[in-house]
Amino acid sequence: MGVQQPLWTPSKEVLENAPLSRFMGWCGERHGRSFPDYDAFYAWSIKEREDFWTAVWDFCGVKGAQGTRALIDGDDMLAARFFPDATLNFAENLLSRSGDEDAIIFRGEDKVSYRWSWDRLRAEVSRLQQAFRALGIGQGDRIAAMMPNMPETVACMLAAASIGAIWSSCSPDFGEQGVLDRFGQIEPKLFIVCDGYWYNGKLQDVAEKVRAVSKVLHAPVLVVPYAGDAPALAASLSDGRTLQDFTAPYEPKELEFAQLPFSHPLYILFSSGTTGVPKCIVHSAGGTLLQHLKEHRLHCSLVPGERLFYFTTCGWMMWNWLVSGLAVGATLCLFDGSPFAPDGNVLFDYAEQERFAVFGTSAKYIDAVRKGGIVPKNSHDLPALRLIASTGSPLSPEGFSFVYEDIKSDVHLASISGGTDIVSCFVLGNPLKPVWRGEIQGPGLGLAVDVWNDDGKPVRGEKGELVCAKAFPCMPVGFWNDPDGKKYRAAYFERFDNVWCHGDFAEWTEHGGIVIHGRSDATLNPGGVRIGTAEIYNQVEQMEEVAEAICIGQDWEEDVRVVLFVRLANGVTLTDDLVKAIKSRIRAGASPRHVPAKVIAVADIPRTKSGKIVELAVRDVVHGRPVKNKEALANPEALELFAGLEELKN
Repeated sequence: MGVQQPLWTPSKEVLENAPLSRFMGWCGERHGRSFPDYDAFYAWSIKEREDFWTAVWDFCGVKGAQGTRALIDGDDMLAARFFPDATLNFAENLLSRSGDEDAIIFRGEDKVSYRWSWDRLRAEVSRLQQAFRALGIGQGDRIAAMMPNMPETVACMLAAASIGAIWSSCSPDFGEQGVLDRFGQIEPKLFIVCDGYWYNGKLQDVAEKVRAVSKVLHAPVLVVPYAGDAPALAASLSDGRTLQDFTAPYEPKELEFAQLPFSHPLYILFSSGTTGVPKCIVHSAGGTLLQHLKEHRLHCSLVPGERLFYFTTCGWMMWNWLVSGLAVGATLCLFDGSPFAPDGNVLFDYAEQERFAVFGTSAKYIDAVRKGGIVPKNSHDLPALRLIASTGSPLSPEGFSFVYEDIKSDVHLASISGGTDIVSCFVLGNPLKPVWRGEIQGPGLGLAVDVWNDDGKPVRGEKGELVCAKAFPCMPVGFWNDPDGKKYRAAYFERFDNVWCHGDFAEWTEHGGIVIHGRSDATLNPGGVRIGTAEIYNQVEQMEEVAEAICIGQDWEEDVRVVLFVRLANGVTLTDDLVKAIKSRIRAGASPRHVPAKVIAVADIPRTKSGKIVELAVRDVVHGRPVKNKEALANPEALELFAGLEELKN
């Protein structure tokens, strides 16, 4: 076998002109230091956190009063406070431009298309701001939205943030109980909904669900027109009004932005798991802004006027991440609906026509495009596209190769990972370093990311827990309805004292990159050896016969045995020969320990609304335990396929 070569290496021009390069030089001059390379700069960013995060604030031009202190109690993960004297407004920083250039471009499948200028966005936010205030909404009040990923949603969020209200959103495909499990916990003062939405070419009606939810929430309902009959829906509610009626009394005027503490709550996000009612994770305005500016400006090299796209719904933290692109002055490209309606070219058509610079999506989408035989390199002209980002689950080595062979050869592919817990990334792309097949390039600046073994010792070349050993600005403010912080501490700080344990099973690579092998709580433990499920998926999902897989550990004879469930491609049946082929592929590509004791075909695999397969829920069903939060699932009926299987009784 030849020496492995990187899939992409930054050009001389990129190395010289990337915003990250300029930032490194700027920090060096400011602090009288010389950084010979990125690694030296990264080491400085975690050693001198006050200087680093102050530099991010200044270099990125944050609007606000910084105050005199950048960090207090920095050695105590739970007590640490960044910029404790600062005041700012999140919305003011996102409304970074004015004029008639595009701020937001929108497509709803192939049914709806329109765009808003910066002036239009500012005008809509002004009207909404006035209307919210007239409704008595103020600082700390919650506004909850069950909305598509459309410009009106962004405007409502910005208007909420401008007056210090707390924004929380989910997508309109959530079921009635799923919406109530989330918004019922936070008691919103206003509930914002659409009148219907498109998915897979079909109109999806939400009227009955909206009526049922609104009766429980006891909040006024604002109905945004999109795919249905907004006036009729609003009229059928006890306290409903259309967006047009809500904002009609107000003319756009100079925007007002409440100047609030750095730690003022901005968002409430919800954990997507199936282990109980979703956790309500509260994120701060300052921490979110600073972290997103760092990621967009420095790690993604985003500049004003560039087109930023991420395929996401409003129920996934990547929506919150995406909209922060406005703070850099980028143009947001929003899409709502199925990425395969009318066919698998729809997002690449959009990318070509609007000249995306950044195309963000999920590893599952890249795999689906690959398996669908779509070759954008041959069918689409994408000269502006310079960064492809992938998240949601680990991108397989074959997924990396597919991007370079069949989408675009000269592109920076950034596999990124973090989550709802930090509304951002722990590990992500780096424009100054090569991309190696199957590897995330490295940790984010200012984040003391490491991999620890069970004894709390850093490890190289072996798998362990992904941790962050020092406090950072985008840690949650806490959990909602958790006054003594008990749930918050239990979620991240019980495993290791004073260290954030993220729950990912990870490994450093020889290139200083990271591979994530799956969630820690879903790792398999046959014979006492921990195995990441992603290692198995990377093998079996490359087989044409297998559309998708899910793997669990089944308690068996005082040990654990690996059980692999496969959803097969159309027309394929699970023969003895195919089982042998699956096992030999896993044995050769992973190891003998990864080989499943059982391979079982299923018609469907359960997943969350954001597309993540739910290994823990399947494991519970197999062991006859109840699954507590089925409302988190897009297809909860699929769980029944795993109950009482005869194949698992011997």
